[in-house]
Amino acid sequence: MSMLQDLAESRKPAASFAAIGVLWGAFAALVPEVKQQVALDDATFGICLTIGALGAVMAMWLAPVAERVFGTRILPVVTGAVAVAALPIGHVTGAIGLTLAFIAMSITSGTLDVVANARISAIEARLKRSLMNLNHGVFSVAYAASAFATGLAREAHIGPVGIFAGCFLALASLTLLSSGTPRARRVPGTAPPVLPAALPWALLAPVALILLVAFMAEQATEGWSALHLERTLDAGAAGGALGPTLLGLTMAVGRLSGQVFANRVSELVVIRWACLLSGGGALLAAVAPNIALAYLGFALSGLGISVVVPMAFGWMGRYVTDDQRSVAIARVSVLAYAAFFIGPMLMGGLSQAYSLRVAFGAIAASLLVVAAVLVPLLSVRARARAL
Repeated sequence: MSMLQDLAESRKPAASFAAIGVLWGAFAALVPEVKQQVALDDATFGICLTIGALGAVMAMWLAPVAERVFGTRILPVVTGAVAVAALPIGHVTGAIGLTLAFIAMSITSGTLDVVANARISAIEARLKRSLMNLNHGVFSVAYAASAFATGLAREAHIGPVGIFAGCFLALASLTLLSSGTPRARRVPGTAPPVLPAALPWALLAPVALILLVAFMAEQATEGWSALHLERTLDAGAAGGALGPTLLGLTMAVGRLSGQVFANRVSELVVIRWACLLSGGGALLAAVAPNIALAYLGFALSGLGISVVVPMAFGWMGRYVTDDQRSVAIARVSVLAYAAFFIGPMLMGGLSQAYSLRVAFGAIAASLLVVAAVLVPLLSVRARARAL
């Protein structure tokens, strides 16, 4: 089956992934202007994003409730909610307004992410074919396109209100495309999963740390690359927007081609080299003396980090039993989501106390620690478990 046929099979959840990409691509490219609009320093801005990220954690509990309430209408309903959540951010002022708007964006997009992933999983089970990388690639393409379009809009002196109004229209169109997805059904006679007696935390804890660092690295480029390019290297609005745009494009390339590497090389080898590549890219972006080298750094960072999360989950899935798998993924995800709290405070605190160069240098160091310490540790523990 071709990639276009795969995309046609998952068209409706793919539209929801695209909606998430449109929202966050626009926000990432607008960070410098939003920060100026709310008149906050780096540390306070980071704290607001950290508190706002509570919405993403709340979504883990809200998604199952929303699905029970809305049933087959869940995708268009939540995609529509994402569209509505895009409107207030253009009007907010002050720390409280920014935090509330960010919570709304995080809750709606986080819930949609959970539901869309569940829909893709159901389609994969029916077709017995992998579609996850392709659909996450759709998110990355939409993210890149939205960030780039936002940069052009800023160059044309269109402010946050007009840009997020345009996002609303785009998201409303994607809401229509996401409608009508069949609801996943439980197979008759099967029981709900139960909590296993013991999870292999000697393996799961390092995986959770790897995911945490991967999410931090991705979030750092999403939220702070435009600010780094504009403040540190004097890029214009469109030039600043190219930071998150390059992240989206290179992550799309990485995700669409990642499965090719997975079929030829073990996941841990891919993760190690991907973290080395991403860490080197983040370091280059941090020390770059000019805009061109910073772009190259962000591109390399996105290309590397794109494959870490799916590879880590895929590797972990082979080392737990069938009844442990869903619980293990949920537990590891909760720990990895700490990145949404640690990341903004780390970036905001370091940039406030030192500079954005130092903040991105810290991200680079964390990625290199994954490659040098955590991946070899996983390899040793996996061999010990196999004995």
